[in-house]
Amino acid sequence: MDDKTVILTTVNEAFAAPNSLLDLFLESFRIGEGIEHLLDRLIVVAMDLKAFDRCTSVHPHCFFHRINGTDFTSEKVFMTRDYIEIVWSKIRLQRRILELGYNFLFTVRVLFLWFRDPRRHISIDADLTTASDRFFGNPDSLRNWPNTGLFYVKSTEKTVAMLRKWDEARAQFPPNHEQNVFDRIKGELVGWLGVKIRFVDTAFWGGFCEYGNDLNKICTMHANCCVILWKKLQDLRGILEEWKKFTSLSPEEKRRGIVTWWVPGSCIR
Repeated sequence: MDDKTVILTTVNEAFAAPNSLLDLFLESFRIGEGIEHLLDRLIVVAMDLKAFDRCTSVHPHCFFHRINGTDFTSEKVFMTRDYIEIVWSKIRLQRRILELGYNFLFTVRVLFLWFRDPRRHISIDADLTTASDRFFGNPDSLRNWPNTGLFYVKSTEKTVAMLRKWDEARAQFPPNHEQNVFDRIKGELVGWLGVKIRFVDTAFWGGFCEYGNDLNKICTMHANCCVILWKKLQDLRGILEEWKKFTSLSPEEKRRGIVTWWVPGSCIR
């Protein structure tokens, strides 16, 4: 990963609490395959002061992103007003990162486990590489359903304009969150700005909506399609335990064939 790329994620008080999502997220880097060093590039954006205080106790790179008028401390249920404000505030922050000349790999609200370096699936020639809620086989096809819970953007004038257009499009499609708006305007971004968008197979960047079963391939797992915090935690903990079992296998056992994890859980099926 070049020196101009940062990894971004966000937390609030609920997600940063001890034994909650932030701890699981950081642990996954430490027990993943050769990715612990990526923690040096990880900036955790805290949405409230308690989250910031907790973050600084467990990670060296924390940033307090103050947004007036909204209480970000508690869990924000999908599509509530505060949830919508959180997801749109990140677009403006991400655009500022690009304006400063940094590429970013964004992973949403520590709702992920990282097992391997996901950048191995980032396309060099793409302006934006995104995970998928549904992947239909062709990484260049706009028919794929984007999952902007994990996406990479390289810093160019074109991508700064892309995020500005994305933010402005919010007013066209109220009260949608940023992923739905991106899905609606992705064709326009390609046609109007000439942006190149690539989608990653869910076998590599997986989520509870759709994921691959082969632990020899998976890089990340997103706790999407799941709206309750305790359910997210329960399933992510279970998946992390499956990963630990996988890493305890010998190289020969891993090579014998597809190594899968145990499902279902509270959300994952």
